[in-house]
Formats: sequence, C-alpha cells, structure tokens
Amino acid sequence: MRAWRFARRLGWTCLMAMSVGMPVSGQTLELPPRATDAPTGREVAAMVRTVELEAREDRIFTEIAKGNIPESFRTLMPVQVTRQLDGREYRVTFWATADYLGVGSEEDAFYAPLSPQTAQRVADLVGASLPTPFMVDAIWEAASTQLEPAPIPPSSEMTTVAVFEDHNRAVRSQLTALLSRPNGIMAGHKKDVVIAGALAEFPGKVAIYGWHEASAEPIQPLYTGHTDRWVDYSHGIRLVHREVSIDGVMHDLVDVLRDESLAALLSDEGVIAEPCYPTSAGAESDTGSLQTGSRP
Repeated sequence: MRAWRFARRLGWTCLMAMSVGMPVSGQTLELPPRATDAPTGREVAAMVRTVELEAREDRIFTEIAKGNIPESFRTLMPVQVTRQLDGREYRVTFWATADYLGVGSEEDAFYAPLSPQTAQRVADLVGASLPTPFMVDAIWEAASTQLEPAPIPPSSEMTTVAVFEDHNRAVRSQLTALLSRPNGIMAGHKKDVVIAGALAEFPGKVAIYGWHEASAEPIQPLYTGHTDRWVDYSHGIRLVHREVSIDGVMHDLVDVLRDESLAALLSDEGVIAEPCYPTSAGAESDTGSLQTGSRP
C-alpha cells in the first residue's frame, strides 16, 4: 500500500491525505510488528488500572503506536454497499478493521475503550477514520461472526478499567466457545464511537452508536449526550480506511462526507462538515450518570 503523507491542521480540521493508494482485501494497518517482549493485554490493563484518563490513554496510544496490537485488528476487510441516489445506483466499497481495537497479543488481548480524541489520534496515525452510523450498520451486516452483546448492569464503576476487564473476559469467553478465531469481520460485542453530523450541534460530546442484537437492531441509537471524556466498558474503536471506492474510483472518505452530492452514500445524516474529532483536551468531565436515550 502506498504511504500516506499528511498535513496537520488545528482544531476540528481533519488530517488530509496527500497521496492515495488502492486498498485490497486483506491489507493491514501500517504499524510496526508486535515485539516479542511486548506486554500482553492483561499486563497493559494492570498498568493503567489505577491511573487517570489522560495517563491511561497516553499509555494505550503508545502501545498501539509501537505495534502492540493483535494481528486480527491489523487486518482491513472490504465492506460493499449499494446505494440509490438521485435515481442512480452507486456501488461503494470501504475497508474496515476486522475487530475492535485491542492491545496485547492475539491470545491475550485487551479491548481498549478510548475517548474520541485518542481514537482520532490512532486513526490519524494510520490514515484511517472512525465510521459513521451507516457504516457501522453495513459492517455488522457484512460480519461473518456476529457476537451477542454482553451488557453489564450500569453503575458508577462502568468507566473503570476493572469493569473494562470484566467485559473483556465476557467477550473473550464467547470467542473461546467458537473454538477457532474467526477469519472475517467480527461485530456485535461493542458499541462504536462514531463520527456524526449531530456533533456539530454538540461540541465537546462523543457520538456512540450500535451494539447490534441478532435482530439487527442496535441496542444504542445514535447518542450524543455524554461529554467527550465519558469512556465506558461498552465503547469499541473500529477504524475504516480513509480510501473508499465509488464505482471503482478511489476517493478520500473525508471528501465524500463533505460533498453534498456524495455524502449520502456513507451517511444517513447527509453532509458531515467536520468528520473527525479534535485531538486537543476535551470538554468538562461527565458526571457519570446515564443520560436519557443512552443504553448501558
């Protein structure tokens, strides 16, 4: 895959891709290989169990940047959709990571819920984006393995690493029951941190969506009630490549979502003028209580 070169802009402006290569099925994220002595998921979780949010996320980001992630997260899989727009049929392909972001080894991975700012930093690092709610639906439909959501009763502890670990064990037990690691996309075990047009009205918030049940209905409708410092056990980070194919022509996802004539191909909200999160410090701290419309 051709290297991505970026020009960093401030505030809400997304990193813009200056060169474009053709993604192919089975390509992987451009990160260093995992070191043989890299800490396991359990070890990373233990390192961040009692530290504050910023220090926790800095450590997790550092592990990701060093390549300490499972091979299953590196893999990008094609997701194909057909959309009717203004009487014309479009065939769209985008590439999504096969699983939600984890740190550690394939055998001992820790799914790492992150704030949207840190998730954006990871996306920028590898030339990727967070998905829109429409893309989350398409990913779930394309998944070869659709796991059962495993909600934990809401409490004041749901934003702690200890509960992250509890949920991690619940997901890993489902994977163990499958006997072998799925080869395609896995979905259903987390809500997604997404980009959404609604965020323009709610600066300093995080948008979450998904956690599909077997009926294909998401437990969590699009929700922007939490501040961008709210990170709970149910949040998952899945990346999509910045390159998308529309009728065989490659486009930058950011450009597509800003284009009035194309945005509806990948967004049910239409144009998303700022399809990214700021990577500076977030807004005020969340109170920790569940908001109306949010599901645990």
